[in-house]
Amino acid sequence: MLHLFSEAEFWVAVAFAAFVGGIAYLGGFKAIVNALDKRGERIAGELSEAKRLREEAQALLASFERRRREAESEAQAIVAQANAEAERLAREAETKLTEFVERRQKAAEQKIALAEAEATRDVRGAAAEAAIRASELILRGRSAGAAGLGLLTKSLDEIKSKLN
Repeated sequence: MLHLFSEAEFWVAVAFAAFVGGIAYLGGFKAIVNALDKRGERIAGELSEAKRLREEAQALLASFERRRREAESEAQAIVAQANAEAERLAREAETKLTEFVERRQKAAEQKIALAEAEATRDVRGAAAEAAIRASELILRGRSAGAAGLGLLTKSLDEIKSKLN
């Protein structure tokens, strides 16, 4: 057994046992356990804070998703309303254009009818004048003297009144 005192491993074991005993005597294990407990508590606090932040982030994400859906539905409603308004304006414009074309067509037809009536009146007037001149020439040639002149005047007045 004496040979154990000469070996280095023995003295290392003795020094280690003395070191562990000294640490145990001075309360080193309690300090290590307390430090580990504090670290565990700090980690648990960080984990609970991370869990709380995660829940807040999920609530915020859900809120943003709801807002996005609301914005999308509002945008779809705006687009649908704009489409309906555009269709209404197109129908209104088409109706106004049709009415405008009809008014212009009626005005053109009225102008044509007025021009036709005026042309008819002018033709009748010209025909009456030509008939009067022809009658006058014929009657002048046939009638001579005062009796012929009275008859001629009376006939011309009668023709004028009938033609106009």
